Amino acid sequence: MMNKMRTLQKSLLALCLFASTMASPTGTKDETALQAVSQGAQLFSTNFIKTVAKEQQGNLISSPLSADIALSMAANGAAGSTEAQFRDVLQLPPKTQALNGFQNLIDILNNVENVTLKLANKLFIGKDFPVKSQYKQDLQTYYRSDIESVDFSQSAKAADTINTWSKEKTNNRIDNIVQASDLDPSLALVLANAVYFKGNWAHQFAASATTDRSFHVDANTIKQVPTMYRKGNYKYVELPEHEAKCIELPYANKEVSMVIILPDKIDGLATLIDKLEEVSVACNTRLAQTYEREVRVFLPKFKTESKLDLGDTLSQKMGLSEPFSNTANFNGISDVPVKIDKVVQKAFIEVNEEGSEAAAVTGVEMVNYSIILNQAIQDFNVDRPFFYGIVSSKPEEEAYIPLFAGFVTEPKVASDN
Repeated sequence: MMNKMRTLQKSLLALCLFASTMASPTGTKDETALQAVSQGAQLFSTNFIKTVAKEQQGNLISSPLSADIALSMAANGAAGSTEAQFRDVLQLPPKTQALNGFQNLIDILNNVENVTLKLANKLFIGKDFPVKSQYKQDLQTYYRSDIESVDFSQSAKAADTINTWSKEKTNNRIDNIVQASDLDPSLALVLANAVYFKGNWAHQFAASATTDRSFHVDANTIKQVPTMYRKGNYKYVELPEHEAKCIELPYANKEVSMVIILPDKIDGLATLIDKLEEVSVACNTRLAQTYEREVRVFLPKFKTESKLDLGDTLSQKMGLSEPFSNTANFNGISDVPVKIDKVVQKAFIEVNEEGSEAAAVTGVEMVNYSIILNQAIQDFNVDRPFFYGIVSSKPEEEAYIPLFAGFVTEPKVASDN
């Protein structure tokens, strides 16, 4: 029996996301719902990355879409002003449209070609916690979620169950998203989203062309780092009004690409992040409108792993305060009061001559209660701190979804950043 005297019952939401693409799914597709969810995800993602980036030192990799999916799973069980706050922060359309949109998006991401992409959701429920059947059904139907009962009083075993699932869904890249110390008998549930991506470049860099080159860590520090080189045709645009330039490096499935935004100034990354919304829109819009041109690309190899505690970021800086408070209303999940207690995300990326590999896990604990004419070859020399994103795009639908995003202040080929 549930102890009704207990005032604080926890639940945790765990997410893991990798890069993805907008290929045609099997079955029917609700274009309006998909577009609404895609546009909302893009708006949330930009705000998410901008907020997280300001709080991080060193290199960063994160998955805004992973956070978006996990939080939207929680939002589906919210009601009243708690639900309204979710919809405002996540830029969600009305509930029915949101459910249909995420269902279509998940199916699309799981049916891509020429890259490896796996996306999975799972609900881990405390063995004595009463979750409403409609909520379970919604997660199974619209989020393609599996459901498993676990005993959170056996914290080491429960943590192993969750971490094993995360590891399996991310090709062994994301492990230990939760610790046994994070779990206790008051934990109500864990909502988990896992996505894994591995893609080769459409045009790979020759390993023989990789050599150490100078990288300006800051105005006073230069380091020699392994830097890839390739001359080829790429979409490349300059953004003089933002003192930046950007390039699109497509993967073998060309609806997935890495977009790099490079400040003109060595110390220009902070300013770029401050106006990330405008720069991102300008970059995406102009890339969609331009043709490929010949570019000499110099890009450092790098590997980054980040673990982010997103509770304060979401509740204090992004306006998602009520779901974390004792007035949270998650009546759609359970009649037992529940609130979000913790949100964590763990993400990984490796970029080399062949392509990219990326993964992320986020955990949230809830507590009960134009034409180009004869242009010269351009150099795109990534020799200073830069911003990057792995995006899924369908320009004809105006859908650009950041799957992963981050920045590199000092390229490293080991992931212990």
